[in-house]
Amino acid sequence: MHQLPRRSPPKIYVAGHRGMVGSAIMRQLVASGFPAERIVTRTHAELDLANQADVRAFFAAEKPDQVYMAAAKVGGIHANNTYPAEFIYANLMVQANIIDAAFQQGVKKLLFLGSSCIYPKLAAQPMQEEALLTGTLEPTNEPYAIAKIAGIKLCESYNRQYGLSHGVDYRSVMPTNLYGPGDNYHPDNAHVIPGLIRRFHEAKLDQAPSVVVWGSGTPRREFLFVDDMAAACVYVMNLAKAALDQHVQPMCSHINVGFGSDVTIRELAHLVARTTGYTGQIVFDPSKPDGTPRKLMDSARLNALGWQARVELADGLAMAYEDFLHTTTLATTRSA
Repeated sequence: MHQLPRRSPPKIYVAGHRGMVGSAIMRQLVASGFPAERIVTRTHAELDLANQADVRAFFAAEKPDQVYMAAAKVGGIHANNTYPAEFIYANLMVQANIIDAAFQQGVKKLLFLGSSCIYPKLAAQPMQEEALLTGTLEPTNEPYAIAKIAGIKLCESYNRQYGLSHGVDYRSVMPTNLYGPGDNYHPDNAHVIPGLIRRFHEAKLDQAPSVVVWGSGTPRREFLFVDDMAAACVYVMNLAKAALDQHVQPMCSHINVGFGSDVTIRELAHLVARTTGYTGQIVFDPSKPDGTPRKLMDSARLNALGWQARVELADGLAMAYEDFLHTTTLATTRSA
């Protein structure tokens, strides 16, 4: 009996493979049995994604079948306030270059990763996908948010114009606050979980009697382990289009990816202290800003599509702390 030739696995380009999310997507693909040799990557030194000609040449040479867009210029409040022009320009250029080059080379499937900051500052909680473009953005990261919104609309526009004629199927996912392996533990510009991990670890080594945490401790935040986010990305990328289309609209097609519940900053601080083994006092400074009272994503759309987060916060923090110990020289330099 004549057998049809076996189809080789698709060639997948992971943009931003060295970042926290991109590296987690790489781990997820390999762990699921996808052959590593079919994954294409480039470092920033090898390919400047803000350079249109270079991106077009890369896609023409490699001809990937699928693209995960985890590349972005990111930073905290200080960086966003200090370099707003760089944040909006770099992210707009990277997104436009990759999405159009992918289309020009016949890429049918692409996944764009956005951010929860796309939603209005005063969006109703939990934040639903339909809240997009219904109000004013948080001023401190508006340029970055505008770029991410543009990325969503680029995907939707290519789908609307070329979906039927060219089979284009470009999707977008919006993660909540992420943490885990590959995080940024810099003392000045780390996000809340890696920042607390570093501070409590240092306090333990110094035998400090107390650690001061900014704010009242009452704001609520949602946190998702980065490997859960990677699993959601691969899940959404491989969903049948017919199933996806039952839950999205052509001009509201992005999908929230959250854990499903939140904790207070006070609860988080005590969890991190226990994780790092710090036994001193935790003091909250209400004279410092709290920020938004609550930021919780509504992940009902993704849950209805069959995906749910798995890693509980306590378990994720333990893995994040282990990563911190492996990726910093802090412990060895202080004991030397």
